[in-house]
Amino acid sequence: MNTPTDAPTRRVHVEVNGTPIVRDVECRKHLVDFLREDCGLKGSHLGCEHGVCGACTVRMDGHIVRGCLVLAAQADGHRIETVETPAPSPALKALQEAFVEYNALQCGYCTPGMLMAALDIVEYQPDADREQVRVGISGNYCRCTGYHAIVDAVCAVLERQRAGLAAQEVPA
Repeated sequence: MNTPTDAPTRRVHVEVNGTPIVRDVECRKHLVDFLREDCGLKGSHLGCEHGVCGACTVRMDGHIVRGCLVLAAQADGHRIETVETPAPSPALKALQEAFVEYNALQCGYCTPGMLMAALDIVEYQPDADREQVRVGISGNYCRCTGYHAIVDAVCAVLERQRAGLAAQEVPA
């Protein structure tokens, strides 16, 4: 019988939030577990563990992935970004501020994954409308806000971005 101490391991080299990390990880360990347990980054959450709820959403090489569906060993050689990045991009900072401004978070469980999904929209669909924002976040479940405030926050960032306002120029 395999126990955690005799499970096969693999050495991984990843960059997490700009920091190079080298660790031996169990081959079956999921990326979100690696981030939470080995890196101490608790922002990404485990929800369904089937890739459906989006609570574990992080970015790998600039694109969102489900941390519960990617093995830590598969992240070897890749760049991982979580909501805890010490130097958030202007777009992520603007989203974080807008989520507060529009009360787009309540219990906070979905917020890290929702922010990563929203960042993907802001960076790759800068002309998205409300319907496209709804589609873009549809892979992330939120049981508290009803999505309206989240869509408002993302759309506000998109509108400010289109108007040329940087995160620090957002009107109070």
